[in-house]
Amino acid sequence: MEQYKQEFIEFMVDSNVLKFGDFTLKSGRKSPFFMNAGAYVTGTQLRRLGEYYAKAIHDNYGLDFDVLFGPAYKGIPLTVATTMAISELYGKDIRYCSNRKEVKDHGDTGILLGSKLKDGDRVVIIEDVTTSGKSIEETFPILKAQADVEIVGLMVSLNRMERGLSAEKSALEEIKEKYGFDANAIVSMAEVTEYLYNKPYKGQVYIDDTLKTAIDAYYAQYGAK
Repeated sequence: MEQYKQEFIEFMVDSNVLKFGDFTLKSGRKSPFFMNAGAYVTGTQLRRLGEYYAKAIHDNYGLDFDVLFGPAYKGIPLTVATTMAISELYGKDIRYCSNRKEVKDHGDTGILLGSKLKDGDRVVIIEDVTTSGKSIEETFPILKAQADVEIVGLMVSLNRMERGLSAEKSALEEIKEKYGFDANAIVSMAEVTEYLYNKPYKGQVYIDDTLKTAIDAYYAQYGAK
């Protein structure tokens, strides 16, 4: 496994972003692990997170795009941190854009924060994690309603490697097939499990035999084929 992926897994654990236990997800599924980008709360954490995303976006999509779009609410700091990191690491200015949950009717009106979208803009979508593809179902119409944009791809931090909304394929594969753009992650849950299984990290084993059994059972039920 690449060094940066190992570092990112440790970073998620250190930041209390990746947790293990018993959780109910937005999709309604019960999961033995949970990833919450809202737990990145300090300037140092956000700076490092933006750098990981920037490198992953650069490696997967290059920098030939105009706008980085992050769905509200967690996508807002992700877009800000990552556009700043792209500027610092690669000297390229990318506009940031996010949506509001409600349309603003005074002052800076409309549904968008940050840059407006215009016809022909090439857009990369950034999210924390895609469980079932449900969030893209909400995001895609918002983008298309604002302008005739081209969506280059989706970047998430963790590929949960489970079935999408209606198929045996993973959510990321389903998104690619349904919407016609690529979808990638910094790391996959398989890589997380491989790296942390029965391996003490800072004096604690995060994935022991019991949790590994729960993860295996989860994928037996919800895993992509």
